[in-house]
Amino acid sequence: MKTSRNKAKPSMAVLILVVLFVLFMGYQANQDDEVSNTSSPPESATYAARGLHPVGTRDLVIDDETPLDIRIWYPALNNDNLEEKIKYPYEIKIGAPLGDVSIASFQGQAIREAPFDLSTNPYPLVILSPGFALGTSSYAWLAEHLASYGFVVVSPEHRETLDPQNELWRAAITRPQDILTLFEYLDEQVSPGSPLEGLTDTDLVAVIGHSYGGYTSLAAAGAQIDTNAFQSQCESVSGTEEPGAWLCEQLLPHMADMASMADLDSIPEGLWPAWAYPRVDAIVPMAGDAFFFGQPGLAEIDVPVMAIGGTLDKDSPYMWSTHPTYEYSSSAKKVRIALEGAEHMIFTGPCEKSPRLLKFFTDEFCSDSSWDRNYAHNLVKHFTTAFLLSELKQDPAASDALEPASVKFSDVTYDAQGY
Repeated sequence: MKTSRNKAKPSMAVLILVVLFVLFMGYQANQDDEVSNTSSPPESATYAARGLHPVGTRDLVIDDETPLDIRIWYPALNNDNLEEKIKYPYEIKIGAPLGDVSIASFQGQAIREAPFDLSTNPYPLVILSPGFALGTSSYAWLAEHLASYGFVVVSPEHRETLDPQNELWRAAITRPQDILTLFEYLDEQVSPGSPLEGLTDTDLVAVIGHSYGGYTSLAAAGAQIDTNAFQSQCESVSGTEEPGAWLCEQLLPHMADMASMADLDSIPEGLWPAWAYPRVDAIVPMAGDAFFFGQPGLAEIDVPVMAIGGTLDKDSPYMWSTHPTYEYSSSAKKVRIALEGAEHMIFTGPCEKSPRLLKFFTDEFCSDSSWDRNYAHNLVKHFTTAFLLSELKQDPAASDALEPASVKFSDVTYDAQGY
């Protein structure tokens, strides 16, 4: 998630004041607006149906110099027939003095601290990188779904707050480093005698993410920032109302700061060093920011990629994100999915309950001008699950579901190579 200048938005000071007022007034769940989230998946969206595994979830902390909170979802045992029910907050990281603020909530189907199901282990690993300044639980709807199909999903709480002017450029450097830290931690935790022993296979890995999380997945697969491509892109939209021009205004002046944070002596003229994890087998960037990389940087990706985006996205414009990822990656197997008329936040959490006094703000994060949120989530579940089953479990039926002839959704434009 990012804050675009293409939309009229309240100032951060106003947002904080309103949130403080709502918290002071003590608006509780029984005073919230409830939104139905019961749209049925399309009949041909086979993998939108939940998988067979019960799902557990746990919170962990990587005890680094700066601790990194993470959340995991995994195939679980439920021998005691516990109720599979959990409430997730849809959180925005506002920063001091508020910290993480829940603008909405939704129900999930998971059991906290449930024992691992090791009967069919180890499970492939999926790293899920949230959008900028959004909490991990905002994507629990997708994490749970993948865990029910036999994946272990791990999501880091990237250390950033909703201050795009000062944080957006920093996150371009810190996020790939978070992923490398996470992989190092997981390698340790799955070793014999460690807490996650036998649960997941860190040699069988996908990285998925939304918005800046999509950028993070691209970097993990080998994409490299390209100074020339980024500057050229920005020059082409300078002084225009083109969606995405605001990104140039906020990021281009900080290229030297980014280079310094990356321990570079100066801004590279072309490709920057890679921050790839060599064991990444597949990626799913959702509205993933590809504008940093350009054609040269994206060409460094050669693993299977599924790029998904909305064509009315003004925060990560389709032609800056999903389209170039598909066109320029060197992957032999790749998919491009255009959700026709969908906007940027369609990938974030269901907003089943939200404070009435925050409606002016939650509309930005919880609504879409033309798409039903739950219907969109069912499509994303279907495509993402099929793709990961195909690439990480070599499931032939899932691979067949990705053939262009099998995709028949009127509101989706679908392209595929290698299926």
